[in-house]
Amino acid sequence: MNSLEIGDDCLVLSQRLAEWVTRAPTLEEDVALANLSLDLLGQARSLLSRVGDEDELAYLRGPGEFRNCLLVEQPNGDFAHTVVRHLLYASFLFEVYGAHPEDGVAAKGVKEIAYHRDYAALWTRRLGLGTDESHRRMTAALDALWPFTGELFAHDPQDAHDPQDAHDAQDALDARDAVLREPWAGYVGAVLEESGLVVPEGVEQRYGGRRGAHTEHLGVLLDEMQALHREHQGATW
Repeated sequence: MNSLEIGDDCLVLSQRLAEWVTRAPTLEEDVALANLSLDLLGQARSLLSRVGDEDELAYLRGPGEFRNCLLVEQPNGDFAHTVVRHLLYASFLFEVYGAHPEDGVAAKGVKEIAYHRDYAALWTRRLGLGTDESHRRMTAALDALWPFTGELFAHDPQDAHDPQDAHDAQDALDARDAVLREPWAGYVGAVLEESGLVVPEGVEQRYGGRRGAHTEHLGVLLDEMQALHREHQGATW
């Protein structure tokens, strides 16, 4: 498990979920999303502290220095987008943590992420099987976010500079498929089927986050998240 990559994933997704506070569809979901955000923030702190100073890593890096996947930086959109994004990522993180039972953060985090996954699955079923409008929005969200799922498992094609690199990348991909992608795809596929939703096919995948090539959305998120710390660097409270 790469502590920097997963730590950045958790930090960015935590910030995204925190944006729902006071804006969620109901008061109950306002509190629920805040709690999901806090779970991820705690995991991010534990993981980033392995790499360096957690505050410096969170507040003093630019977008090109972050190694989060593109999926987690995508805007909240409507509630359907947030639900689908969380289903896709929480299901992935559940498999990552489950594959590393010897890791202290993973062992604790898998229990929290199991709830995240269940929460997202519950809302996927509710909205997918709800009204025509909720079903339409879930379908639109799935179509918009599915292109970012390949990066969770595959090596970025731009990382392979020679045949040996490509061969090594394929070996790593085959191993990751068996451990992570297959159970992820099985769980997500089952939830979508139960919800009357269809897994998009033939979708061109997008890469770049793991090497620091992000969408424009991350810069906007970091501007807000880092503003206070950058303005008062070195301050004590």
